[in-house]
Amino acid sequence: MALQEEYRGQEWSAPFATPFLSQSRRTRSTPYSERVRAAGAQAFTVYNHMLLPSVFRSLKEDYWHLVDNVQLWYVSAQRQIELAGPDAMRLAQLMTPRDITTKFDIGQCKYAPLVDQDGGILNDPVIIRVAEDRLWLSIADSDVLLWAKGLALGFGLDVEVTEPDVYPLAIQGPLSDDLMADVFGEKVHDIRFFRSDLLQFNGMDLRVARSGWSKQGGFEIYLDVPAMAHDLWDALWEAGQKYNVRAGGPNLIERIESGLLSFGNDMTRMNTPLECGLDKYCALDQPIDFIGKEALLKQRADGVSRKLLGLVMAGAPVIPATAPWTVFQGDAPVGYVTSAVYSPRFGQNIAFAMISLDQADLGCAVQVESEHGDILLGRISEQPFDAAALDIQFSA
Repeated sequence: MALQEEYRGQEWSAPFATPFLSQSRRTRSTPYSERVRAAGAQAFTVYNHMLLPSVFRSLKEDYWHLVDNVQLWYVSAQRQIELAGPDAMRLAQLMTPRDITTKFDIGQCKYAPLVDQDGGILNDPVIIRVAEDRLWLSIADSDVLLWAKGLALGFGLDVEVTEPDVYPLAIQGPLSDDLMADVFGEKVHDIRFFRSDLLQFNGMDLRVARSGWSKQGGFEIYLDVPAMAHDLWDALWEAGQKYNVRAGGPNLIERIESGLLSFGNDMTRMNTPLECGLDKYCALDQPIDFIGKEALLKQRADGVSRKLLGLVMAGAPVIPATAPWTVFQGDAPVGYVTSAVYSPRFGQNIAFAMISLDQADLGCAVQVESEHGDILLGRISEQPFDAAALDIQFSA
């Protein structure tokens, strides 16, 4: 705001020292926005036409706090696409290669990549079955609402496709169970991983799932009563003081260390689930109908030519990647880095990279040219990363 005041009334060509985000109704606010600003959010990204906080104190400090304590995450940008009606399950199955027509209980959550007719990934939501004929697709950053509406119309399905007024709030970190039990009662301990239940808060039922975009454990609360947003945030914040609670959000360091892929960064419409290591979510041999099945069957039969793998790089801590970094073996390009960051736990730079399998493989030495022109020595590894990354040698 100070920067905006500094340049108020000047020409648009004024030499801004630091760019700022120009907001409008298209960058939608949420009932938590005021609390997030008060909690000290320092950086945001735009996600599903909303602001998603990415840094509060620093990337590194937020990381260590997350793995040691508990954080309150404002993730309302994780929008819900609701499919409701007799053909809700059929529409959802058309969108994903994962079999969701069998063994899908009410309250259960299933990770399910969505693909197009070429097998390209359009999104990778968690699907929650909230009723017999009602599903929530908890989506990553793309306009799934439009895809689902088009399919429902084109196939003549009896289903209503909407974006309900639901504002997720995540509690993440090793002390999540303790904090949630203080606010929602001991029943939270009974919720299994990727399951949800309705728990009482101020006399209202809220859907709570044991899930979240970290490997530190935690829950997601699907608030569908916007007027309760401040009461919910404040109750969790107050109860969390004895657990050293802080505001936080999906952390780049933690997610790369944990092998959590980001749609739009590590996988796009140009990639298939088979290339991204998501084979187990593709029921290609089951008698289910989904868009893109023929393309994925053909790719499996032919064999994938590239794969998303891990990469460990030597050198000083890198600046996180905001563009593809070319990976070379000798003089030949063999792939590109999709996400990169310095890991304080491993003391190494770590990354995801899409690698050509006929030119490079696990364990081979490579060189990486960053978007800043730096040349880094690296070695291809498994992911998620583990302590073995510390033993990788980087001799040329």
